[in-house]
Amino acid sequence: MQRHQLAKAQGLFNVASGAWALVHRKSFEAVFGPKADWWLVQTVAGLLVGNGLMQLRSARGEGSLEQARRVGIATASTLLAIDLGYGATGRIRPTYLADVPVELGWIVLWLRSPRSSGPRPRAPLSTAPTSNH
Repeated sequence: MQRHQLAKAQGLFNVASGAWALVHRKSFEAVFGPKADWWLVQTVAGLLVGNGLMQLRSARGEGSLEQARRVGIATASTLLAIDLGYGATGRIRPTYLADVPVELGWIVLWLRSPRSSGPRPRAPLSTAPTSNH
């Protein structure tokens, strides 16, 4: 998968995941359980939407794809840690464990994706100090 396609795919996934909680609380809580602190759900959902939108925008240009990669890995790693840390212990519903292979998949895809499709920038020819004589 090309990096721009990966950025678009994960961006859409993150936007949809975040929007679900913001748009339809009843169905979200039916799957993931009732939430005492709804503001916290809204905060995480808003961050997912923002991260996803950034990835979608970054998918347009090679220069910003590295940002999409970093945000993608960071977002997936955070969600994976929460899913495993709290889903496996029963602190949150086991339905969160269904997200584990998805988040792990994003991480693997980003790590396997080529870092750049173009030539690498060249280093300066010389950084040696010059003489004032």
